[in-house]
Amino acid sequence: MKLLLDFFPIIIFFGVYKYTDDIIMATAVLIPATLLQILYTWTKERKIEKMQLVTLFLVIIMGGATVIFQDKTFIQWKPTVVNWLFGVVFLGSQFIGDKTIIERIMAANIELPQHAWRTLNFAWVFFFIAMGVINLFVAYNFSEETWVNFKLFGMLGLTVVFIVIQGLYMSKYIKNTD
Repeated sequence: MKLLLDFFPIIIFFGVYKYTDDIIMATAVLIPATLLQILYTWTKERKIEKMQLVTLFLVIIMGGATVIFQDKTFIQWKPTVVNWLFGVVFLGSQFIGDKTIIERIMAANIELPQHAWRTLNFAWVFFFIAMGVINLFVAYNFSEETWVNFKLFGMLGLTVVFIVIQGLYMSKYIKNTD
């Protein structure tokens, strides 16, 4: 259910775009859809993750600029800005505090040696930077429709592949307790 909730705004954006073939209209609907997602999360869990707040802020700013200026460039840059911000934060966590962000997120569920946490964290840094670059490549070298399809299916697919690879990497450190 959480996965569906996380993808609710992009699914709405995608659906409106496919129905109207209008990226400005899809973006105008994306903004309240993201606000609804945050409101629903708050009412159910009484907390909102920082990642959701950053995404909401960028949807409002960049989506708002897209609608106000009638320029799709702003919304097309949003995934890149989000990914690069996360990349910078993950990179910064290598140098601030005792644990990297990936370790803070996952350490309650899995035990890994310190060097493995650092490797995973750097892998996420690389992934976020690469996703931002790939997004811009698709936005500037392919049609608007291809970019919209990539935003939903391509980014999701690449994320799933990355998570599987990450799982394979972690599996060599997981001890069997049977």
